[in-house]
Amino acid sequence: MKPNHKVLALILAGGKGSRLGILTSKRSKPAVPFAGVYRLIDISLSNILHSGLTNVWIIEQYHPHLLNEHLANGRPWDLDRTHGGLRILPPYEGTSDKEGFAQGNADAIYQHLSFIRQFGPELILVLSADHIYLFDFGKLIARHEETGADLTMVTTEVPQEEASRFGVVQTNDEGRVTRFDYKPDEPQGNLVTAEIFLYNADVLLNTLQQLADEGDGKLKDYGHELLPRLVEQGNAYEYRHEGYWRDAGTIESYWQLHMDLLADEPELDLDSPNWPIFTRDPQRLPAHIFRTGSIENSLISSGCIVKGHVSRSVLSPGVIVEEGAVIRDSIILHDARIETNARVEAAIVDENTVIGRGATVGEQGEGKDSPTLTLVGKNVRVAPGDTIKAGTELEPDSEE
Repeated sequence: MKPNHKVLALILAGGKGSRLGILTSKRSKPAVPFAGVYRLIDISLSNILHSGLTNVWIIEQYHPHLLNEHLANGRPWDLDRTHGGLRILPPYEGTSDKEGFAQGNADAIYQHLSFIRQFGPELILVLSADHIYLFDFGKLIARHEETGADLTMVTTEVPQEEASRFGVVQTNDEGRVTRFDYKPDEPQGNLVTAEIFLYNADVLLNTLQQLADEGDGKLKDYGHELLPRLVEQGNAYEYRHEGYWRDAGTIESYWQLHMDLLADEPELDLDSPNWPIFTRDPQRLPAHIFRTGSIENSLISSGCIVKGHVSRSVLSPGVIVEEGAVIRDSIILHDARIETNARVEAAIVDENTVIGRGATVGEQGEGKDSPTLTLVGKNVRVAPGDTIKAGTELEPDSEE
C-alpha cells in the first residue's frame, strides 16, 4: 500500500498491566512474549507496516527498558527513518501541568498535545498494544473519509459474559454510534470497541483540551469522557471487524489466546505470507527433539531442547525439557528449564525459571478448556520435589 503520510499512529504502551500478574511485574505489557517468538506489540506494529502507515509514536510509561530494546528504533518494521518513522515518547517532564505519569490513556495523549499539534497530522489512529488481531487500517481510513466522521471506532462482538470488560457500543442502521457505555455492570449487548480509534486530529485535540479545561487539567481513560462526548455530538461511526480479535490483557485471556493458536484450524493465521508478523527476537538454532522426547499439538520455538513430553503447550525460544518431564496445557517462556521427571500442567512459567527435578506445578483437573491457572514468575527456582498447587502465583525472583 502507498504510504499514508497524513495519519499519525499512536500506540499506547504505558499501562501497568496489573491484570497480567507476574508477567508484567518486571516488564511492560507490550513487551510480554506472545506465541513463542513474538511480543504483544509486534501485532500493532506489523499491522501498521502492512497498512502503509509510516508515522508511529509509542507512548511509554512503566518498565520501558525491555520494550525499548525490543523496538530497536523500528528496524524490524521498516520504521527506522530519517523523516517520520517510529518515535518513542517517555513520560513528559517539564514545568507545565502535563508533566509526570499519565492518569489514563486520554491523559497520556493530552500530555503530548502540543507536540502532536506541531507535527500537524490530519488523522490520528490510536491503538492499544495488548490486543491480537490482523487488520488493514487502510480500509478503516477509507470508511472514515466516506462517512465524514469525527471518530470511527472499530467494533467487534464478544461473548455476552465478557462485554462488561470493554466499551459497549450501540449503532443505527447507517453505522453511526448512538450509545457508548464504558465497562458497564450490565451491558446492553455484546458489540464492543476493539480499542482501535481513528479521529480527525483537530476534533481529538480540541476535545481533549476542552475536557481538560473543564476538569482543571485532569483527564483519565478516554472511555470516561472523551468517547462519550464525541458520541453525544453525533458524528461517531463504527467499522465492524469480523475476524479474530482477542484482548490479551488478563491471565485467562492470555492463556486462551495461546490455546486458540493450537486449534486444528486456528482462526488467527500468524504465518500468512501476505501479512507476516515481524519481530526483533534474535535467530537461534532449530529446536532439537531427542529420541526420548514426544510432542503433541504444540508450538516449539527455536533453541528449545525437548527430551520429555510436551502436549497442547507453547514453548518460547531456549526452553529445555529434560527426560521424563511432562508439560501439558501450558505456556513456557524464554530459557526456562523443566528438569527430569518434573510435571507442569495448566501453568504459565516465566523466563529463566527452573522447575526442579520431580517437582509438580499446577494440575489440569476438571474443565480442561478453562483450568485454574498456576503462575511462576521470572527467575524463580522451584526446588526438586516441591508441589505448587493449582492457582498459586509465585512472584518473580529479584535476581536479574
